[in-house]
Amino acid sequence: MRNLACLFLLVFFVSGCTTNSESRIQSLQETNPNPKDLTVVKEIEFESEGVQLAGSLYIPKHAKAAIVLVHGSDPVPRMAKLAELLAKNDLLVLTYDKRGVGKSGGVYAGPQVGTNNISVDNLTLLAKDASAAVNLISQYGKELPIGVVGASQAGWIIPIAALKNPSIKFMVLFSSPTITTLEQLRFQFYTNGREDFWDNHTEDDARAHIQNAPDRYQFEATDPKDSLSALSIPGLWLFGEQDIQIPVKMCMEQLNGLKAQGKPFEYTLSPELGHDTYKPEFLEIAIQWIKRNAASH
Repeated sequence: MRNLACLFLLVFFVSGCTTNSESRIQSLQETNPNPKDLTVVKEIEFESEGVQLAGSLYIPKHAKAAIVLVHGSDPVPRMAKLAELLAKNDLLVLTYDKRGVGKSGGVYAGPQVGTNNISVDNLTLLAKDASAAVNLISQYGKELPIGVVGASQAGWIIPIAALKNPSIKFMVLFSSPTITTLEQLRFQFYTNGREDFWDNHTEDDARAHIQNAPDRYQFEATDPKDSLSALSIPGLWLFGEQDIQIPVKMCMEQLNGLKAQGKPFEYTLSPELGHDTYKPEFLEIAIQWIKRNAASH
């Protein structure tokens, strides 16, 4: 039981990669030179896999694209500050309380309830929730290209949803893995949360450990490349080189491999940032990238 408890704690630390960026998002809102008033903030409910999920729809006056926000692994409600920021930049946004959180029904999977939140079943279920949200927002922005935006664990969820739902036309992923769930566990064991990890280890050290370390726990891995290799929609990844929760350079190398196959994938790297990439400069990059892709539809 002790080992099992450690796994649940580790899974939370490894895949609980959403970052508390409300203050940084608020700061970007305040410095936005031309904020636009919202037309409507509409409370909504929609069904997914037999439960009702609750959220908010942010409707700007002149929407250029529609966005669904996907959570990381923490038990977080709707992401109001981020949704408001995106809506002020002419994006129609749907954000919802995660399954089992806030006003949403269902059961949250995670260490708080003693379950593995990166199991194949849970990631697939969360992808279905995201897909249901996409189906709902399509009713409000019938002529708009729809994209999905998320961070960290969303890097496993969004490709599954995008592969199953052809309404998704692009995706933006902050600090999101392209490696498997088990590979991330190996990396997280190795970094052990040490902020100075990259001061004392090389990229070769990290890769050797990820590739060769035995798995301490056994469960079926999810590999996002299975979905990414079958997708043809544009994708943008935003990475921080100091990340100690995902091996960023290994993920970039895998993206390069997918790009060489003709996939329309891009990434941006900040040498200074860590896992928290919901920062003003990256949010601005994401917004402009979304607008460019929306204009091409």
